[in-house]
Amino acid sequence: MALPEISDSSFQVDVLDASLETPVLVDFWAPWCGPCKMVGPVLEQIDSEREDVRVVKLNIDDNQQTAANFGVMSIPTMILFKNGAAAAQIVGAQPKPRIEQELNNALSA
Repeated sequence: MALPEISDSSFQVDVLDASLETPVLVDFWAPWCGPCKMVGPVLEQIDSEREDVRVVKLNIDDNQQTAANFGVMSIPTMILFKNGAAAAQIVGAQPKPRIEQELNNALSA
C-alpha cells in the first residue's frame, strides 16, 4: 500500500494540524534516491502495523520549501511530528527496528 503524498501547500493541515491528534512521520524523499527506495517499503510496513502513528511522504524535488523549513540536507530524512512540532528526526536508510526504536522513544516522551 503506497503512502499518502503531501505537499508544501498541504503540510500545515496534513502534518502540523493532524499531529495534534495522531503523530505523523514524514518521509522526505526523492524518486532518484536509492536509499529512499530501500526505506519506502519499511515505512509502508510501519504505517500498516501501527495505530499510534501515521506515515506520509514529501517529495523534496517538488516541495523544496518544506524541506528547507525543517533543515533537511540529505535524504531520506524522516521527521516525526507530535502536537504540531518536530519531535524526532532519523537521517538515512535505517533498518525497521532502529526506526521503530526512535518512534517509540519519541512517542513515549
